[in-house]
Amino acid sequence: MSDFDTGADYGHVEAGQDHESLNQLHQVDANESNYDSQFGVFEQDHASAESTSFDQGHQVSYTDASGATYQESDFTSYDHSAAETDHVFAAEGSESASSSEFHELEALQARLDSSFASATELHTDGGGQLGVASN
Repeated sequence: MSDFDTGADYGHVEAGQDHESLNQLHQVDANESNYDSQFGVFEQDHASAESTSFDQGHQVSYTDASGATYQESDFTSYDHSAAETDHVFAAEGSESASSSEFHELEALQARLDSSFASATELHTDGGGQLGVASN
């Protein structure tokens, strides 16, 4: 022991400090682009033609015994022509575009400082106990 002997029994005593740090960096970059186009064309043609021709004739010719002549002509002519054309044109379309971007940056920095002290029990000859708790 030492030059001073008090009859006391000392346990273990320890004190100190801890220093720790944490650095973390997280980065996210993202983008998205969309493009859509849709076009349609409708076209229709129609044509018709009609032609009608009607001819009717009647002719009578008569000569009698005395030499007299009788003559009759009857003639009918009918003509009809028609033409028709139709044209239909239709177009439709749509177009769309979108774009989005995303950026994220996370930084974490932490410093952890702690101090501690601990001791075991002290026993003296008087029978009393002294307890020291940790911080």
